[in-house]
Amino acid sequence: MFSIVIPLFNESKNITELLNEISISLNDYKDYEIILVDDNSTDNTLDIINNFKDNKIKIFQNNKNKGQSFSISLGIKKSLYNTIITIDGDGQNDPYDIPKLLKYFNENKDYELVGGIRKKRKDSFIKIISSMIANYIRAKILKDDCKDTGCSLKVFNKKIFLDFPYFNGIHRFLPALFRGYGYKTKYIDVNHRNRKHGFSNYGTFSRLFQGIRDMIKVRKILNKNKKLK
Repeated sequence: MFSIVIPLFNESKNITELLNEISISLNDYKDYEIILVDDNSTDNTLDIINNFKDNKIKIFQNNKNKGQSFSISLGIKKSLYNTIITIDGDGQNDPYDIPKLLKYFNENKDYELVGGIRKKRKDSFIKIISSMIANYIRAKILKDDCKDTGCSLKVFNKKIFLDFPYFNGIHRFLPALFRGYGYKTKYIDVNHRNRKHGFSNYGTFSRLFQGIRDMIKVRKILNKNKKLK
């Protein structure tokens, strides 16, 4: 049993194909739910998902644009199951990788987070370079042993996630938080695909600088947790 959480912002041209792919990829599974959190889209994303006939789908909408971290956290809080899977709504994460990560998570009980590492990324040059810089700096500061914390495709323990103090940007630092709180993590190579429709709002150098500020915040959280033990 598991819950798939998908944050959405203006993904009207991507979401139908993504949901169809998820359904096909999980054909061997029965007990799961898909939680869609619409981050106050300005296109017809909400209309499309409301018309999608699938009793496994639950839909929530933010009353204003609150960002990816808020949407993911809301979806997790609304979920029924303790095993959480996160995946982007733009279709760049490959749903056919979900069973591989889920199988490893279920068969290796020592790991509380299993994440994807995007191989042969299909992103713009600027997005790839800024990500590489951010990953290098983050690894030096937080020592999270993750080469690609920005890959949204992850499987992890809900109860542990809810123990972390929330902050805007938390979804990019789950490897550091799980590891910093003493939990074992594992990363597996996954497919990465071109974005067919729309444009990404992430991966620019402004996001890099915000990420550095967030790293300092995470470092303080982890240091405080160590002192409490």
